[in-house]
Amino acid sequence: MTTNNEFCRRTRRQALWEMGCGFTGTALATMLGDSFLGTQSVAADGKTAWENPLAPKQPPLPAKAKSVIFLYMYGGPSHIDTFDYKPAMKGMDNKSIEVKTFGRGGHKNKGRIVEPRWDFKQYGECGKWVSDLFPNLGTCVDDIAFIHSMTADSPIHGSAMLQMNSGRILSGSPCLGSWVNYGLGTVNQNLPGFVVMLDPRGGPISGAKNWSSGFMPAHYQATVMKSNGSPILNLKPQAGMTDALQRDLLDTMRKYNEQHQAARIENTDLAARISSYELAYQMQAAAPDAVDLSKEDARTIDDYGMNDEKSKTFGKQCLMARRLVERGVRCVQIYSGGAHNDDNWDAHNDIAVNHNLHAAETDKPIAALLKDLKQRGMLDSTLVVWGGEFGRQPTAEYEKGTGRDHNAYGFTMWMAGGGIKGGVSVGKTDELGAAAVENRYHVKNLHATILDRLGFDPNHLTYFFGGLDQKLVGVEGAEPIHQVLA
Repeated sequence: MTTNNEFCRRTRRQALWEMGCGFTGTALATMLGDSFLGTQSVAADGKTAWENPLAPKQPPLPAKAKSVIFLYMYGGPSHIDTFDYKPAMKGMDNKSIEVKTFGRGGHKNKGRIVEPRWDFKQYGECGKWVSDLFPNLGTCVDDIAFIHSMTADSPIHGSAMLQMNSGRILSGSPCLGSWVNYGLGTVNQNLPGFVVMLDPRGGPISGAKNWSSGFMPAHYQATVMKSNGSPILNLKPQAGMTDALQRDLLDTMRKYNEQHQAARIENTDLAARISSYELAYQMQAAAPDAVDLSKEDARTIDDYGMNDEKSKTFGKQCLMARRLVERGVRCVQIYSGGAHNDDNWDAHNDIAVNHNLHAAETDKPIAALLKDLKQRGMLDSTLVVWGGEFGRQPTAEYEKGTGRDHNAYGFTMWMAGGGIKGGVSVGKTDELGAAAVENRYHVKNLHATILDRLGFDPNHLTYFFGGLDQKLVGVEGAEPIHQVLA
């Protein structure tokens, strides 16, 4: 009689043998590329020929933009200290007023005014008022559309970030970049279609849920690039694997493929994994070039603020973003701020200390990115979005100090390039910036605007899941912000 231990030992040996063969097959498929998958794999029905889900697709409608760069100011920048000029607050510092607010500290009906700590100046032909926090970005206002009446459903970081990234306050839904990947595919098959760059101080609250593909297949999720060291892990070939050896191996694999056309892979999950391995192999050649900033001239490096220790990291990320969209990457999201408290824009204690730091890190790089895209003729086809998960209140959070609590009732975001009108401001908050009072827009309207510029009717880009045709803008739909459309 066979004992349980003998049975376990035997099955473990068998498992190791089968896994060894399986990994060999995966390595083989990895080297063969789309021709291998296209001729030897099938869809879930077992009959239809397999199609690369990341193959480039034409949008159903005329598109103004080909790619998106989302500059995410994690923590919630204060709109009234940056781009939403409130001259009526001058001289009101520390004055107690009746004002309804709702943030981390809960509902309040009264508060102590914190007057904006920076002066504002007018810039550009449009005469836009911009805070002294952003003197470089102020020179770009004629290319920017400011939306001063944004609203969100939650004043809490985790759920508000999920909504800004995925359209919903609960986790489990695909984020914006995944929808773009799903709808348009990847122009450059040697690079991911969706890239996220994090702040070296840490990732945002809720972590990878903010760049997840949710209920969509995993190949639509983001590839995370590091801000320090090698941007992408595991791209360098293993020790001893020379270029010549890789070419010989690839040639051998191709010959094997030609001799075994009858073989088929009917497991679509395996096909998806093979596709990701293939991307990793292809990226060994393409990705290092895309992030190699040594090919940029000294003036460009300086323009992006990379010679200043404060702006060096974000400047590097903005420059890499330009190089990535230049090579066909559809969506790039860069996080300014990480971890907690003053490591991001979450200014609960001292608004001046917090915002002086993060504006100094981002002002020059963002202005350089806009000007660089424009000079290269890329701004017309690249949609740039700036903002956080919400804004900040006009009143102090605590009895003492100048910190501001979260404000989801009214805040500012801006967009530039990619079919967006420049030099315009739409919507309005009240005289203190506590809430949107004119042309109120929701996060879903922002998402609808992005999809519209990419060539989609936001109410018809769907993915069937849970018995519904799911949408980034929700099953109820949303309209773009028509006032900013060029």
